[in-house]
Amino acid sequence: MSELLQITIGPFTFTARTEGAAPKTCEAFLKLLPFRQKIIQARWSGESAWVSLGDFNMIDQYENHTSYPSKGDILFYPGGISETEILFPYGSTAFGSKMGLLAGNHFLTIVDGREHLIDFGHKVLWEGAQDISFEIV
Repeated sequence: MSELLQITIGPFTFTARTEGAAPKTCEAFLKLLPFRQKIIQARWSGESAWVSLGDFNMIDQYENHTSYPSKGDILFYPGGISETEILFPYGSTAFGSKMGLLAGNHFLTIVDGREHLIDFGHKVLWEGAQDISFEIV
């Protein structure tokens, strides 16, 4: 059964559903809620923003992983080659780091507010870091 989350980034509000194909990632993330952090433009992945989690260890395995998420498919990267992070695609994305292509667990999908993804991406790109929060609806 999927859960619905409210994601607030600056003035934008999105609703996302958890992905059943990533049950361990979803379970671990839901235990952290409410979750607040900063989100910034991704350096290597194209039209994406990311939440840096450093060496945080929420889950250390892959499930439902991809390197080419669609707009609104949110990934959790468990670390290894690069630091742990949440990737938030707002357009064309090839998930990567300075070490090359990465794959992350697709664990959330935006189901409401998708029409604001490009505007959110432009805000992060041109205005810098934004507050982000994840909460159960």
